[in-house]
Amino acid sequence: MAPEIKYRPIGIFDSGIGGLTVAQAITNLLPNERIVYFGDTAHLPYGDKSTAAIQAYAVKICDLLIKQNCKVILIACNSASAAAYELVKEYVGSKAKVLNVIDPIVSYIGHTYPGKTIGLIGTKQTVNSNVYRKKVDELDKSIDLKSQATPLLAAMIEEGFFNDSISESVIHTYLSDPNLQHIEALILGCTHYPLIKKQIESFYKGEVDVLDASLIVAQHVKDYLEANNLASDKLIGDHTFYVSDFTRSFEESTRIFFKRRVHLEHYPLWE
Repeated sequence: MAPEIKYRPIGIFDSGIGGLTVAQAITNLLPNERIVYFGDTAHLPYGDKSTAAIQAYAVKICDLLIKQNCKVILIACNSASAAAYELVKEYVGSKAKVLNVIDPIVSYIGHTYPGKTIGLIGTKQTVNSNVYRKKVDELDKSIDLKSQATPLLAAMIEEGFFNDSISESVIHTYLSDPNLQHIEALILGCTHYPLIKKQIESFYKGEVDVLDASLIVAQHVKDYLEANNLASDKLIGDHTFYVSDFTRSFEESTRIFFKRRVHLEHYPLWE
């Protein structure tokens, strides 16, 4: 017999292990929820892939998460949320509810910063898709969004370069861009970026609110589960973590993103 729906896991996927920042925020806020995580490490980063490629990967990953009986599938990647959310929602249909990481952030800034100038940093795919700009404009809250593609950051973080002089100078170069001047808040539009939040905050010396999307998204998932009577009242089973390409360095890095040791299972998307 299939488990009662509220005891089914939450599926989370990302282009690599950056989405573990979101998984970590969710397990902190919702300790009774079981996570099935998929990091598509064979194809990272998604930020420089075509929309069609990202959609193909997302559909294959959703096949696995549906097989794992997930009640909710969270696209924990801004690039994939921008490129594949509508398609994935249609593909998954009634088998699971699909959530993305962009809508909760847009909603949050709509409530918190009407009439303000807000910055956004993210991958080329996220920024060039204009998805944040369209959604922010639809709010009709007179928010001026300044977007800046920061393509080196995700790869730098995946390679373990943060809290050092290399990351310091890359971050400084990107944030000094004239396009990002005079902002009141900065959206970290990539799930890797919470790991460099402190460095970004020190660059701004407390004058700009740095918005950690992982916390905003975790709250969104909690609200959704509670509103739909899907929240689990006890943790059943262990979290599971899959990667499409296994390397020892990823297993090491997962500890940094997830704040504890994780055993990765290798699950190639294409045999």
